[in-house]
Amino acid sequence: MSTAPARPRAALLLLAYLAFVSLGLPDGLLGVGWPSIRGDFDVPTEAVGLVLTAGTVGYLTSSVLAGFTLARVGVGALLAGSTLLASLALTGYALSPVLAVLVGCALLLGLGSGAVDSGLNAYAAGAFGPRHMNWLHAFFGLGVAIGPLIMTGALSAGLTWRWGYGIVAAAQLALATAFALTVRAWQRGRPATTGAATAPAVGVPIRATLRLPAVWSGTLAFALYVAIEVSAGLWAFLLLTEGRGLSAAVAGGCVSAYWGSLFVGRVVQGVVAERLGATLVLRVSLVGMAVGAGLIAAPGPAALAVLGLVVVGFAAAPVFPLLTLTTAERVGAAHADRAIGLQIGAAGIGAALVPAGLGVLIGNTSVQVLGSALVVLALALIALYEWGARRSTGRPTGPPVPAQPAGQGQTSGPVRPVVEGR
Repeated sequence: MSTAPARPRAALLLLAYLAFVSLGLPDGLLGVGWPSIRGDFDVPTEAVGLVLTAGTVGYLTSSVLAGFTLARVGVGALLAGSTLLASLALTGYALSPVLAVLVGCALLLGLGSGAVDSGLNAYAAGAFGPRHMNWLHAFFGLGVAIGPLIMTGALSAGLTWRWGYGIVAAAQLALATAFALTVRAWQRGRPATTGAATAPAVGVPIRATLRLPAVWSGTLAFALYVAIEVSAGLWAFLLLTEGRGLSAAVAGGCVSAYWGSLFVGRVVQGVVAERLGATLVLRVSLVGMAVGAGLIAAPGPAALAVLGLVVVGFAAAPVFPLLTLTTAERVGAAHADRAIGLQIGAAGIGAALVPAGLGVLIGNTSVQVLGSALVVLALALIALYEWGARRSTGRPTGPPVPAQPAGQGQTSGPVRPVVEGR
């Protein structure tokens, strides 16, 4: 049994929280800023798929490679360099003359963000412990909630969308400077062991893992969950303004409320799950997502759609961490690490492809289709989870151990772009 990690240094813990806030900020900017961006570049609504795909490719690539970089340069240098890269990419957003340049910057932003995410998760798994790990992911949601406020504030002040990205670029540059000044402190604080999840059992062939139905049902469940989370946050602003008649300022605040409910839900429902059990909270949360999606789809005043968004956000909050936490129960301990790797990858893919596909659907029909699409996705997620639970190969072994999922990469995210977020 691994020993509990020492209490982390307050300065490093604060920087880690700020880093996760910074990871969420760009995700929150895109949903509010995209109508203005597409107008400036004279591109269709569905062109956002290019931005999402480029960001996801960069994010997934750097997430996988970050482990090798950590061993060579250390976590502090990795965080400083990757955050600087993210700052340069966001500056490129603000200065982009055409969509093609912005797509290239999205690739760079994904490279920087993925390395920060992976590096901090690897560090925190051994140095911070499960409680701080949970809060790190909650602070990602806080960053996504702040992003729309920054972009809404810039647009409401008569500035262009470029100012929103410029402000966040400056914040990232300040964070990169802080990481650079604390490189040695991060290395001294790094424990000898990472506290990561137990590796798959020796002798278990990869094909045995890939043959398990529960592995693939879980992988698809992650893709569906993140698709719902990201799609709701990305297209809510368009729904509330063009579909329900709200002003841009009010709609931007409502999008922030959606991401804020995700943050609050992670804080609150983490405690609830400890008392009532992960399985019960998961099932209630999945049903809550479907109910919230139904409120968004229902014809009625804008307030009904806003309520639906908040319900979806609060209900969705614990789903990603609890699905990760219960992976071993569904597939067996020997296959858990491999399954989690597939799940994290699927989450990134779902965060890019499904929101982009919805953009195509919205562009060819109406933004009103968003609610119905979210209902279909939420019901599919419920059915898939229940099917996977019945096909589980692992057995519950008491209360789940938080250290296992903590060693994995993040997630809520969108893509991204979000990817929480993403």
